[in-house]
Amino acid sequence: MNALSWMWLAAMVLFAVVEATTVAMVSLWFMGGALAAFLASLLGAPLWLQGLLFVAVSLGLIACLRPFVKKFIHPRLTATNFDRIVGMTAPVTERIDNLAGAGAVKVEGTVWSARSESGEPIEVGTAVKILYIQGVKVIVAPV
Repeated sequence: MNALSWMWLAAMVLFAVVEATTVAMVSLWFMGGALAAFLASLLGAPLWLQGLLFVAVSLGLIACLRPFVKKFIHPRLTATNFDRIVGMTAPVTERIDNLAGAGAVKVEGTVWSARSESGEPIEVGTAVKILYIQGVKVIVAPV
């Protein structure tokens, strides 16, 4: 093995380590390119051909396989009932007071702890809109 073969082998190991630590599907494709260049260097190909193979194989793997692999790694997210209440309107059932750490709203028959987005108290019976969920509390604003 010549010095270029060792360089491509080191590049493959480096890309493998980076991929293992990030799991971001970024350097995996370059491992394939480095493997092609490594094999070319073992066969005595000139440096320009090794570099061309590295770039071509890496880009080819990205173009052909990345969309397919990404489908399995990041499947479509399905909204749950938990997410569904964001944007709904609900009545305040217990006075919302952020300083006192108190407040509740009733959403579709379920009582949720609630906090005011602005920090201002909200009285019982006021209609509020659920802006988002933070932990086990809904963050609301008067309608």
